[in-house]
Amino acid sequence: MSTPEKAENTVGPVVRSEDEWRRELTPEEYHVLRQAGTERPYTGEYWDTHTAGVYQCRACGAELFTSKEKFDSHCGWPSFWAPLAEGTVRYIHDRTLGMERIEVRCSACDSHLGHVFEGEGYGTPTDQRYCINSVSLRLVPAESTEDGQAAVS
Repeated sequence: MSTPEKAENTVGPVVRSEDEWRRELTPEEYHVLRQAGTERPYTGEYWDTHTAGVYQCRACGAELFTSKEKFDSHCGWPSFWAPLAEGTVRYIHDRTLGMERIEVRCSACDSHLGHVFEGEGYGTPTDQRYCINSVSLRLVPAESTEDGQAAVS
């Protein structure tokens, strides 16, 4: 199993009061990012996006995932087989809703991103599926080259 590289370009720690978060985020963003909510499947901005680029935390701008690790899991949320680098996300055991899951949070600002699942048989290099809410992310498209093709760094 390959492990992500160590993060070089990290943000944080980002500390804000709940009032500051409420002012900076939309109600839906606040619900998901700060209250560990979940958007409805197949409704988010990025669940079926194939644009090359980097996915940042919508709350703080930390780089979390890239399009290189994104894959079609057909679950209704963006899915990645690994984070961008080691240390960009942190993990919490989540026993809510009568399930045993691993919650994924932004390491920089502690915002809820989604959950990671293992052993589902997707055939990805890590056998993991980072099931992430679109509203937790902001896609920064890769710069285009002169011939119009996307260039991913």
